[in-house]
Amino acid sequence: MAEGRWLSPREEHAWRSYLAFKRRLDNALVQHLQADFGLSAADYLVMVNLAEAPDGRMRTYELIEATQWEKSRLSHHLKRMERRRLVRRVPTENLRSPAFMLTENGETTIAEAAPAHAERVRRLFFDAVDPEFLDRFIDMCETVQAGIDRYSMGDTTPHDNP
Repeated sequence: MAEGRWLSPREEHAWRSYLAFKRRLDNALVQHLQADFGLSAADYLVMVNLAEAPDGRMRTYELIEATQWEKSRLSHHLKRMERRRLVRRVPTENLRSPAFMLTENGETTIAEAAPAHAERVRRLFFDAVDPEFLDRFIDMCETVQAGIDRYSMGDTTPHDNP
């Protein structure tokens, strides 16, 4: 059996509760996007990033960074979105690094989906928690992300919780 630090019963309970919470929330949000707007979570992620881009367009490497996807996954997904006329390729001075922007159909779709999605997030998440919990939740998310960043930079030593 591999060496390692096993989770305590409390940690195991917390981890499984988190996984169940994440799955249920993700599923509820994705079902809403799919049923009401014909969008997947991946579609929505790409479209929100493009809609919020300063000039309405992003290069492939910027979308890779924003989505945290592999290049091939992004490429395949953008092709599917192009076929559905949600995004279009925009030429750049570097032909090897195209940019993408929303089509008119994509702009209309995200303009309708975003407020409904925000309302659903509010109803399912923010309305269920109090402001003190939200502050602790933000701290926890930022702490875990900082730990992931440290680990990915080669720091594998455990750090004490604040």
